Amino acid sequence: MGQMNTQLLPVLKGHRLYAAFLTLFMVGLRRGELLGLRWQDVDWKSEALHIRQTLARMKNHEVGHTHLIFQEPKTEKSRRTIPLPEGCLTALRQHRAHQAAEKLALGPAHNDHSLVFCHADGRPIDPRTLNRYFSQALAQAGLAPIRLHDARHTFATWLLEQGVSPKVVQTMLGHSSIALTLDIYSHVSLDLEKPAAATLNAVLASGLQ
Repeated sequence: MGQMNTQLLPVLKGHRLYAAFLTLFMVGLRRGELLGLRWQDVDWKSEALHIRQTLARMKNHEVGHTHLIFQEPKTEKSRRTIPLPEGCLTALRQHRAHQAAEKLALGPAHNDHSLVFCHADGRPIDPRTLNRYFSQALAQAGLAPIRLHDARHTFATWLLEQGVSPKVVQTMLGHSSIALTLDIYSHVSLDLEKPAAATLNAVLASGLQ
């Protein structure tokens, strides 16, 4: 995560959606979960996020047109509560203040969906637009292109490398089963298992001497 911290974050800090990108990296949300967040889903007292709806692109095959819709999380595991790090809480408070100023400036022209992350006029942000903002930030930071979804993988990999239980990681990511989490991050699990195997080998070897 070194390059992300030293090169990307300084660029993102100047972006209107800095809090959104920070939340992606620090909480590991899916893109649709992030863009579907409402302010009532932010639990300031418990310092947590409640994932209750997502934003998705839906295609109308009859007219060949796509539109954005809000929907409930697809699985019960996806409907979850995630603790918020202090850095996220601070960024969200600043973002809320800035958003309130935008809303006041627009007056009746503001489309109020109570979304945490939206356009300045309150309209939902197309997930592809968020991708484009992220790609622009990477280019500005001089970093190689990566997918926005990789922020979620970075989050999960870092947690596992810190020794956090895969069961906890599964819950935070909203995976349907721990098997899915372990399958996706088997490379990390293997790296974590190697020291354990070495320790076991040392114990057994000493017993054989």
